[in-house]
Amino acid sequence: MGLAVAALWAAAPAPARTLDAIKASGSIGLCAHPNSLPYASKTEELPGFQIELGRALAKELGVSLTPEWVVIAYQIPRTTCDLVLDMIVDRTAPPDFGFKLSNPYYRNGVTLAVPRGSTVGAFHDLSASTKVGVQTGSIAAMKLDQRRIPISIFGTDEDMLAALAASEVDAAAVTSLTAQYFNHAHPGNGVTILPLDESEPDLVWDVAVGMRRPDDKLRDAVNAAIDHLRGSGTIAQIYARYGIVLHDPK
Repeated sequence: MGLAVAALWAAAPAPARTLDAIKASGSIGLCAHPNSLPYASKTEELPGFQIELGRALAKELGVSLTPEWVVIAYQIPRTTCDLVLDMIVDRTAPPDFGFKLSNPYYRNGVTLAVPRGSTVGAFHDLSASTKVGVQTGSIAAMKLDQRRIPISIFGTDEDMLAALAASEVDAAAVTSLTAQYFNHAHPGNGVTILPLDESEPDLVWDVAVGMRRPDDKLRDAVNAAIDHLRGSGTIAQIYARYGIVLHDPK
């Protein structure tokens, strides 16, 4: 739900609420997927880091959290949710897409997952003899295809990682978060996750809270909450429950 969400909100504005209105209602709305761990889930025992962070943010604001479940980003304009988490910070985008981003709270990106013991240490190590799993239509797919690196197309990161674990591909271009959660969920069948490659700027990005056309008071309150939750270690602790170690934003 990154850049696609930005475009949708620009094209189809939905009602926005001020901080005072949110406080008066006693609840803040968060758009999230009902079955997309580690991000979010309707399952209370393992709600996902978006739901846990959303609850922590809501508590900082003095309200409760109300999840609004969406399966695809196209549904978001028809919701009344106030927040979307894990939004990509695109510094090249025009400044007003109808929503604002908070201060970034971690850095993510597409990296390579490889079998344990692999000699591949970065994207530049890939060759014509290396078959790489990629998501259809992704930037990674385009860049590797331009380099004539053999690619195998998958629908999701999870499918790629399963194929990698089954030795069907030699590497997988996946997000760092998804790969870390895969290792957490499959401790006996994990993969090696390479560091984010800052020499590939199209494949790394900062992540922030998206706020639907907030007033200044809401934006300031969310920024203060994010900064406090980062500084206290709360955000790191939430993600750690899903086996994820966060990278600091740039």
